[in-house]
Amino acid sequence: MSAAAEKVPVADPFDAAVDPALPTVMLALDPKIVAQEFKRGLPRLAGPDGQVFVKAIRVIRHKPGKRAVIEYDVRIERPGAARKKATLIGKIRAKRFGVEGFRLQHAFWRRGFRKRCADHVAVPEPVGVLPKFRMWFQRKVRGITAGALLAGPDGVALARRIGEASHKVHRAVVPANKTHTMTDELRILHECLPRVSQLRTELAGRIDRLLAACDRLGASVPAPKACGIHRDFHPAQVIVDGERLWLIDFDLYCMGDPALDVGNFLGHLTEESLRTLGDVGALHDREAALEQRFIELSGDAVRPAVRAYTTLTLARHVYLSTQFAERAAFTESLLDLCEQRLRMR
Repeated sequence: MSAAAEKVPVADPFDAAVDPALPTVMLALDPKIVAQEFKRGLPRLAGPDGQVFVKAIRVIRHKPGKRAVIEYDVRIERPGAARKKATLIGKIRAKRFGVEGFRLQHAFWRRGFRKRCADHVAVPEPVGVLPKFRMWFQRKVRGITAGALLAGPDGVALARRIGEASHKVHRAVVPANKTHTMTDELRILHECLPRVSQLRTELAGRIDRLLAACDRLGASVPAPKACGIHRDFHPAQVIVDGERLWLIDFDLYCMGDPALDVGNFLGHLTEESLRTLGDVGALHDREAALEQRFIELSGDAVRPAVRAYTTLTLARHVYLSTQFAERAAFTESLLDLCEQRLRMR
């Protein structure tokens, strides 16, 4: 190992390097191998004659058996130009080669989501793919997640802008290889909510009735005009950097109902209001502003679907509350809220 590679600090607090489903993580954390691959393997970043030198490596997220996200602090050197520093985010997913994720991000980048686009709604710049690691890269962007700002004094204006950003994704006409339907959404609830009954047997009857009511709600939603949707749209997926909104993590991007994205965002916002502010209605004006702006752009016909997907998202949070110790106290409150929204009580 070179002296430079020996000095590169590596942090893997999740032990992702020993995940058997992600065998290339070990390579992606080896400073010597990373130095070799980065040196000239990212021409989009360094240009045809430049080089990329790695200064630090750290795993920032790991879902065992599924995916890992690794940050790389780098120095970029080009002939005749000043040295530049950057942080890259590399993503590895089980049984994937990275090309699909890069191509999707690049498609959005080309369709008006560049850093300097006029409406300031962008995605992080895609940088490249390193086949040896089965990993694709994007630049890390500056900013604060929307969840930290929506409760602030400018929260209503920010909520309206998020509604505009979602609509921009839906009209970008970026192709998707997968489809997500209402049937899929209900299937997820039927897979996860019975686990709540197993953990909290006293709630079993209410959970059964909740599932039946969700089925009826889903059946009432008209068939949508499907388009490309984020499918995991929530406050942590929007990074605010001044006027600019960065949209991140399109891993679940697919064809589906555009109302799902807004309903999912609203459901997360309501759940966060309950959990962090102690009041399910604390951010109601923000929720109303986001919904109304999206409807202004998409047409009033989408309103019932937005509200249905909001309720279904909250139903999913009943289950999610049982998976994290800090959320366990909110299971019954979320169940109460779902029952109220479904007029079950």
